[in-house]
Amino acid sequence: PSNSLFDMNIATFEDDQGAYNQQDAEGFIKLNALRMRIAAKKGLTFV
Repeated sequence: PSNSLFDMNIATFEDDQGAYNQQDAEGFIKLNALRMRIAAKKGLTFV
């Protein structure tokens, strides 16, 4: 058996059998950007 999490049946954004909800992307982007917004307020920069 493979240790890979890849599943050809859900490897798409089209018919993924409910594995991915595109509405989740907005929350993920906002949450991921939070660290950058906080850093910017503290005057930190990323290269």
